[in-house]
Amino acid sequence: MHFDPYSPELHEDPYPVYRALRDEHPAYHNEELAFWAISRHADVRAALLDPETYCSGQGIAVGLGDLPQSGAGGAPMLIMMDGPRHTRMRAIVSRAFTPRRIAGLEPRIRELTRELLDAWRDEEEVDFVRGLSGPLPTVVIAELLGIPRDDHAWFKRKSTEVAEFDPARIRAREDPAERRLEPVIELGRYLAERLAERRSRPRDDLLSALLAAEIDGEKLTEVETVGFAFLLLVAGNETTTNLLSNSAIQLDRWPDERRKLVADPRLVPRAVEECLRFDSPVQGLARTLTRDVELHGAALPKGDKVLLLFASANRDERRFPDAERFDVTRDPNPHLAFGLGAHFCLGASLARLEARVALEELLARHPDYRLCEGPIARIRSGPLRGALRLPIRLAA
Repeated sequence: MHFDPYSPELHEDPYPVYRALRDEHPAYHNEELAFWAISRHADVRAALLDPETYCSGQGIAVGLGDLPQSGAGGAPMLIMMDGPRHTRMRAIVSRAFTPRRIAGLEPRIRELTRELLDAWRDEEEVDFVRGLSGPLPTVVIAELLGIPRDDHAWFKRKSTEVAEFDPARIRAREDPAERRLEPVIELGRYLAERLAERRSRPRDDLLSALLAAEIDGEKLTEVETVGFAFLLLVAGNETTTNLLSNSAIQLDRWPDERRKLVADPRLVPRAVEECLRFDSPVQGLARTLTRDVELHGAALPKGDKVLLLFASANRDERRFPDAERFDVTRDPNPHLAFGLGAHFCLGASLARLEARVALEELLARHPDYRLCEGPIARIRSGPLRGALRLPIRLAA
């Protein structure tokens, strides 16, 4: 078989391909793009828990040639760091990104969700992405960082430009790296300007908290602060948009499961976990081997790229009973949608909070919404799975 993570056909429904990988090619090698793919839950989990062997510092994507894999203006990002520096920087960032700070956002997230749903009051059909899953994470992240309201739409547009790309055009050099870097550089410059403002006039926002956070007298450098803010802006924004959109799709496709949530909203937190497992917003990320590895009879050489397929691992019947069934009561649910170990997603609690509140409010008002007929316009990006547009029809 041939597995290309950037194939347009794969974006429509990758899960039969993932099943074939798990069953027939658990250590798959793509010679053309020079990477390995591992797809079983046990293997992906073991790799995530072994960052010394599967390192992040040499990029988290495959098959992009010489396209830089770094943050704004080359700023280092936590997701692409290793070793003691990663551990120390993550500890500093955690001081600003505390569970208490995130939990305190719930009233505002609920208020924003209700405002967005209020705008649907006289509509029969709406675009779920434009009307809810896009703006909600955008405004939450922007307000958390202290981005002015007038800049929210620009920020969303730029973060989407960073997240979406056509790898086929990049490999054919029809989409030059210089053009691909334009939104990255623009966002980096913008964040640097906002950080300069906070140095002279601190506020009660995450940018100011990042500047103030320290451990044993050590703070983030300026480029590190820009790198983390960039990661939060782009990764936290786009992945949560896709989590919400994918959730709306699955709840439409599994109406009996949706009815369970309408009848008992206390199940919504479990439903969020099942949405993360069943249709993961981040399908997979790459690592680079620091030593030779043998896996399922294959020899993976030091220096090779390995794509860890989280979405495949989350459908692995070796770990999940009835894995192809969407079950909002599933418990336990040891999915890997947020990674695991040293690089477990720092924004997981925020994403879970936003998804829970959004689903609670959506189902309270529109328990019988339906997707409109026709194919779903999918985002074209190797690691991300989500919808660009998602027309839904609201019940009278």
